[in-house]
Amino acid sequence: MKLLSTVKLLALLLLLQGCQSAYYSAMESFGKHKRDLLADEVESAQEAQEEAQEQFSSALEQLSALIEFDGGDLQAQYEATLSQYEASEDAANDVSKRINNIENVGDALFDEWLDEIEQYSSAKLKAQSRRQYQDTERRYQKLLRAMRKAEGKMEPVLAALKDNTLYLKHNLNASAIGALEGEYRDIQADVNLLIKEMNAAIAESETFLSQLNQG
Repeated sequence: MKLLSTVKLLALLLLLQGCQSAYYSAMESFGKHKRDLLADEVESAQEAQEEAQEQFSSALEQLSALIEFDGGDLQAQYEATLSQYEASEDAANDVSKRINNIENVGDALFDEWLDEIEQYSSAKLKAQSRRQYQDTERRYQKLLRAMRKAEGKMEPVLAALKDNTLYLKHNLNASAIGALEGEYRDIQADVNLLIKEMNAAIAESETFLSQLNQG
């Protein structure tokens, strides 16, 4: 049964990859090259990261409001905290999805480029294209590393937000809120680091797009 499930999962992944390849081919048939598609995906990832920054900051603000809670509807505070966690999880998933899209179209672009390099009859043009390929691929890998590094910083924040939400769910009282004060400081530090890494990734995206357009 476990083997069957694994086979089905692999089949689904291959199908999804096939759909993505078909999508890129369809877009190219409308005159949009993989280079342009890669630029579009990088811009989409930038937007997703900016939205994620705002969302994680909002979740941190809600946690701060919860800790400063001084009478009122505690259930409403819990629900607001839960909502912020769920929104943060959605934002993180969107960032990961966008980065995966960059990898998919990027891999397709560079595979195609390598194949086309071998089709040159001019040794001079072939060497020039290979240098352009190597330079662009190097900058592309640098961009991916920055994005994946920022992506990794979301995991500890999400884990902490989830822990706090679960703790509140089963300990919905003022003393439980007081126990989260130390957690807040740790989450605040993690969110600040996350925002810093995302800003670095966004800056790297700007550099990559600028160089890609110049190329």
